[in-house]
Amino acid sequence: MDLILWRHAEAHDAKEGESDLARALTDRGKKHAVRMAEWLERQLPEGVRILSSPAVRAEQTVKAMQRKYKIRDALSPGASVDDLIEAAGWPDAKYPVLLVGHQPSLGQLAARLLHMEEDACPIRKGAVWWLRNRQREEGHQTIIVSVTVPDRI
Repeated sequence: MDLILWRHAEAHDAKEGESDLARALTDRGKKHAVRMAEWLERQLPEGVRILSSPAVRAEQTVKAMQRKYKIRDALSPGASVDDLIEAAGWPDAKYPVLLVGHQPSLGQLAARLLHMEEDACPIRKGAVWWLRNRQREEGHQTIIVSVTVPDRI
């Protein structure tokens, strides 16, 4: 199974009294979201399932792809690694999954799947981490397929 983790692009700080979920992308964040969406369009396998946090900044990021996606509360800011694993169906889903979400949850998920310390994999805003589960004689392995950031493509 392929699991693609896409952290939302750069967003404005919350204004006084504004909900964290309402924070929108900056102009730079919008450009980065489009750049990563174009890269992903060239890379994504057939049948990918796209899931997004309900936060405005995550939805704006995923909308840059102009594909169908589903909102999942399990990807909200502060989501647990177990929430993300369940939403993705890791490692048994029969299709690739793209999760659009937040730090530190996405980084903690990557760290767990790569058998690293919990905070070992901070994910930059707008970045994509592409992981793959494969079965070996000794059991499941997670490999890194790609790590890509918007200002490097």
